[in-house]
Amino acid sequence: METKGKTKWTIDLSHSKIGFRVKHLMISNVQGTFRQFEGQVITDGDDFSTSVISISINSASVDTEIADRDTHLKSADFFDIANYPKITFEGKGLKDLGDDMYELRGDLTIKGVKKEIVLSVEYGGLVTDPWGNVKAGFSITGKINRKEWGLNWNVALEAGGVLAGEEVKIICDVEWAKSAN
Repeated sequence: METKGKTKWTIDLSHSKIGFRVKHLMISNVQGTFRQFEGQVITDGDDFSTSVISISINSASVDTEIADRDTHLKSADFFDIANYPKITFEGKGLKDLGDDMYELRGDLTIKGVKKEIVLSVEYGGLVTDPWGNVKAGFSITGKINRKEWGLNWNVALEAGGVLAGEEVKIICDVEWAKSAN
């Protein structure tokens, strides 16, 4: 959709992944993804430096490939999906750093707590697929401290340290599809 120079892009769900990684026992990492999300970007033409970005994630779709852990993550100890079914991100600005790298600032809301975060974005390019659809690809990374959003649950380890790390690494690969006129 292009209206008065504005272009709407939506997430191509079959070619996108929103994920995270957290330290476990202070020695290894546990990875997870969210299986259900949606988002859109509004740009001036195809210029992503003008992006207005919004993403909504179904917090109940968290998947670490371990059912018991996923059930715990959905509980009030973590995402509290009964009271907070969505995690949202509203972009506030994309700064071009050169060499296809950007800095994305925006508000991340988890469990009703909204905080500004900064993400690193790598632009993969713009292409028309074999079916005539225009696509743009981005890899997005960042770090947050989960306790800032009230995700406080943990267990102290006998030898020192904690069961689950406080730092959460955000790892996303997103393909945006230009909406048809």
